[in-house]
Amino acid sequence: MFVLASDGTPLDPCRPARARKLLAAGRAVVARHTPFTIRLKDLVRAIVPKGKYAGTHTGRVAVRTSGSHTVQTATGPIKTLYKHLRLLQRADGYAYMTQREQHPCAP
Repeated sequence: MFVLASDGTPLDPCRPARARKLLAAGRAVVARHTPFTIRLKDLVRAIVPKGKYAGTHTGRVAVRTSGSHTVQTATGPIKTLYKHLRLLQRADGYAYMTQREQHPCAP
């Protein structure tokens, strides 16, 4: 099955069983029927303690089977591991506004 991030960028394909689980849990929606494509919709907060992307970031997550994820924020994509992510909102039909976050080093 083809998978799209919340912003429409293509991700690695997944198996049909995984797509069924994501759709049943409400974590994805059907984007196209031919070819069958799903779109991920979870809103998360990533608290990265150290490294290139250190800080707190809020955005939509692109789920990968490898355990590393990309959080699409207003300032750009942030790469992180699953253990740094906290779920804020599942695909419940409502749209939430996110405010631009301050960088920890910003004055």
